[in-house]
Amino acid sequence: MTLEWRVAPGLVSYPDAVATMEERVRGIREDGADELVWLVEHPPLYTAGTSAAPDELLDPARFPTYQTGRGGRWTYHGPGQRVAYVMLDLQRRGVDLRAHVARLEEWAITTLARFGVHGERREGRVGIWVAHPDGREDKIGAIGVRVRRWVTYHGIALNVAPDLSHFGGIVPCGIAEHGVTSLAALGIPANFAAVDRALKESFGPIFEPAPVKAAPSEQLIDVRSATMSMI
Repeated sequence: MTLEWRVAPGLVSYPDAVATMEERVRGIREDGADELVWLVEHPPLYTAGTSAAPDELLDPARFPTYQTGRGGRWTYHGPGQRVAYVMLDLQRRGVDLRAHVARLEEWAITTLARFGVHGERREGRVGIWVAHPDGREDKIGAIGVRVRRWVTYHGIALNVAPDLSHFGGIVPCGIAEHGVTSLAALGIPANFAAVDRALKESFGPIFEPAPVKAAPSEQLIDVRSATMSMI
């Protein structure tokens, strides 16, 4: 099994993306298909995770909405945001969901650092955050994970240059007291080619296959289709 790295041209519909991920997840587990990192850009849309509250969708008519099996609440995807869908076999890389999420976080932080942005984790606030000199904190990267039979899918979303007003139709991730930002809003004129290159160069050292180890008992809850509350 090897790792395939794919960049989708144009805008990919959300249903097509989910169908592609689910087919590859099945293929990895049942047929020995290659693992896949798939970089996409979506048209404007909102997705609801398994913990999404209906009243956090503030403008239901603004963009199409989709229920999704990943953990978390409402999030936005759209042009100018790079979404990296990550389909990996944790039986090769260590059967530890929390370690996988930590690697996704580190991947996003390392990628942002290549553009001079100091991304940070925050206790109780999933995602990657940027602190401003005046004390404000904005989210620049989101993380969402689902695992089926120890194969991961969904992944991370980095705000490169999206229309940030589009986040106003939801309470992003259920967090109303903080905002969102992007590389463009921070004054960094990065394009997808540069971001994609940084993602690819940062990936290997963080996601090297690890020896398989027994999962902690609390992580053995429905390994056929597990979710982590992200994004």
